[in-house]
Amino acid sequence: MKPFYFCSRFRVVLYAEELLLKAKEGKSLAIDEYLELYELFKSYTPSCFKPSLVTYSRKVFIPLTNLCRDSCGYCTFAKKPWESSAKTYTISEVLEVVKKAEALGCKEALFSLGDKPELVYPEYAEFLKKMGFKSTIEYLIHACDQVNKSSALLPHVNPGTLSWSQMKELRRVCASMGVMLENVSERLMEKGMAHENCPDKHPRARLAMIKAAGNLRIPFTTGILVGIGENVRERVESLLALRAIQEQFGHIQEVIIQNFRPKKGTRMERFNEPDTRDFLATISLAKLVLGDLTTIQAPPNLARAPLYEYLERGVSDFGGISPLTMDYINPEAPWPHLGWLKKELEAHGFKFRERLCVYPRYIKEKGWVDDVFLGKIKEYVGEDGLVKPKWEAF
Repeated sequence: MKPFYFCSRFRVVLYAEELLLKAKEGKSLAIDEYLELYELFKSYTPSCFKPSLVTYSRKVFIPLTNLCRDSCGYCTFAKKPWESSAKTYTISEVLEVVKKAEALGCKEALFSLGDKPELVYPEYAEFLKKMGFKSTIEYLIHACDQVNKSSALLPHVNPGTLSWSQMKELRRVCASMGVMLENVSERLMEKGMAHENCPDKHPRARLAMIKAAGNLRIPFTTGILVGIGENVRERVESLLALRAIQEQFGHIQEVIIQNFRPKKGTRMERFNEPDTRDFLATISLAKLVLGDLTTIQAPPNLARAPLYEYLERGVSDFGGISPLTMDYINPEAPWPHLGWLKKELEAHGFKFRERLCVYPRYIKEKGWVDDVFLGKIKEYVGEDGLVKPKWEAF
């Protein structure tokens, strides 16, 4: 190998380490410095980002309704009422799935649903009215309440953009909540872009919701979507926006770094996925920006690189994984088998543990979780806030 390569490589590593040290010392970096580090991260993996412990949540995925008023350019989840695949779960169907999940050792009931379909589909609004509900969120609150009364599972909801009052009501019946920021760029709302005709994806609305969750002390999940037409500067700006909110409220349990996957039949089916180096560099960038303020998560079923490479870049959680239900948002991507995943991670020197939908910090500190959930949580977790070995299932 040529000496020039060694000299060039040494200079790259030295410069990267200087910027990393600056960030660790609490000194703010300019956006251009983050952009420089992003380029360096394509070929350089900082050793300080690697965790020793990796976690996940054993969940069941409940798509309460796949009707939605938004039309994201990459989504196959959202349906129209007249489509044969359109579905809204009845409470009996919800409880039937929950019962099966409980038998398989699941602790999290993830409710995912379309955003405000009752505002654009009169027939759906009438359906809700006949059941005694004015909105999808009222129905969601009822569904979570029934799960709480009928099972030992903890509801986590991903219901789209909510008002402060809706979140306050939901806090009584769910242990945690989430909404993807996706990106702060309003450019993505323009014609031909990913969020055209998606009023609920406006970044100002999403940021307001994330802040409201902080005000309400709700353990919260958010994240960015990589490869939907944004540029790297906009990724940095999105991560910095989340850091500012986390520094103010401290409620963001995890930030998901999710790679776009093109899906047949969508407006973006011909878009390219972010390449592996680009995505790994973005994970490193997220870890650098957010540091120890929160956990970096990446979905293992969407991985395009060996999972240990994600961990070396700063990922320390693989999110919810279900032994029962598919990923309804990404139906083409099956979950990895948990037994295989545990063996794979341990072979690379990582500990793999189960957590609840509420992270240990938010269990140990008072005021984050409604009292109604404390009995279930104390039964499940040990002193470290993770699921007791006797309740873990791989």
